Amino acid sequence: MTDRLSSNRFAQSFNLTTPIALAPMAFAGGGELAAASARAGALGLVGGSYGELDWTRREYGIALEALSEDAGALARLGCGFITWRLDEDRSALDWLLDQPHTPGALFLSFGDPREASKSITQRGIPLICQIQTMAQLPLAVEAGASVIVAQGGEAGGHGMNALDGRSTFTLVPEVADWLAKHSPETQLLAAGGIADGRGLAAALMLGADGALVGSRLWAARESLAPQNAIDTAIEASGDETARTVIFDILREKNWPAEYDFRALRNALHANWEDRIEELRANPEAARADYREGVARGDFTRAHVTVGEGTGLIGDAPTAAEIIARIDKEARALLG
Repeated sequence: MTDRLSSNRFAQSFNLTTPIALAPMAFAGGGELAAASARAGALGLVGGSYGELDWTRREYGIALEALSEDAGALARLGCGFITWRLDEDRSALDWLLDQPHTPGALFLSFGDPREASKSITQRGIPLICQIQTMAQLPLAVEAGASVIVAQGGEAGGHGMNALDGRSTFTLVPEVADWLAKHSPETQLLAAGGIADGRGLAAALMLGADGALVGSRLWAARESLAPQNAIDTAIEASGDETARTVIFDILREKNWPAEYDFRALRNALHANWEDRIEELRANPEAARADYREGVARGDFTRAHVTVGEGTGLIGDAPTAAEIIARIDKEARALLG
């Protein structure tokens, strides 16, 4: 019987034992989590954050050191960047491209990737481009993406805004059909709400070559997310998340208008849901409240960055255990 997980083209292309990639999550997906994911047979992507050179240099360095004695896992290490931030400051990407280690893949999302992609593809590094709509797909293929990530609105963190976003369940097969017709060599990962083996198996049945996993691995032991944030997410259901611009306003993140942010719908968020324009016009008091919440680890005010899959998170084991569970369940379902 053919092993549909370790023998599919995404796993083979990146020397994986399971067709899973760690989402490059800003501030949570550091070097320890990426290294643990790579050792577990997945593609481990450091979250390049907002392109801060010091953060990327530190966390990518941690991953390199952790994998220095494991050449197979080291080949599965890469990094992700926010595309629109590279238009403002690409020093972290340039630093990474100058290092002796060639990344196993580089990941771009949120913006037109065609300019930033040139220095990546010219070096022969596989490019992964995340999209949220069909209109973005031809641009990603033109940029030279080896892999497309179709991200549904269920995902935690940033994604297409609540008005224009798509469901993972319909976006993935539509992208798969387009690629089969126009660019059959380009691979596809599903993202958004995939937190167990059922999600991975479903992604493959929908036409994807694998899955990008964010929220479930955000709650891994190696994650940089605060433990009490993870504990809060474990107790939450998917009903308790919301996708809005509120936390970007509170965090002073100047995101393009087409994108917003999914996190747990805490008390501070609920207080401003019907007054977003008022918050935009006069945010200082709310920002001070938010910053105090962050400083105190009070997640009734600070944000917890998880998607609708939070209701499928029941514990916070190691990344290796999470990946093994997802793989085992998917194999059983596909058997």
